[in-house]
Amino acid sequence: MAKNKTGVSAKSVEDFIDALSDGQKRQDCRDMIALMRDVTGHQPKMWGSSMVGFGSYHYRYESGREGDMFLTGFSPRKSAFTIYIMPGFERYQALMEQLGPHRTGKSCLYVKNLEVIDRDVLKEIIRDSVARMREKYPGS
Repeated sequence: MAKNKTGVSAKSVEDFIDALSDGQKRQDCRDMIALMRDVTGHQPKMWGSSMVGFGSYHYRYESGREGDMFLTGFSPRKSAFTIYIMPGFERYQALMEQLGPHRTGKSCLYVKNLEVIDRDVLKEIIRDSVARMREKYPGS
């Protein structure tokens, strides 16, 4: 069975952020670290080469595939800042309308400009998503 491509890395979160050429992205990363550390109670860790994750859970599918992933996290991608909301967005439709300009994927929230996002709404979405993941994966 194939190993999960994304795992915890020994790379320094601070070094990763400091290496970003865009000063606003560096500040956005520091702001997200503070927010996610507050919500999760976990310190940030690098996952793969470009994702900053908080906490972790172990999953096992009926197929037998299993692995570990962070409870929540982010990545300062070139085209948009990506925030990982692991349970997806179905539950958050009313909040998403209050969030500000964004788009979503299955569990990815894409934001071009974090300055125009309602941080209180974002924090509420992240807090609830982490709580849902902890319910689904006890011990996370």
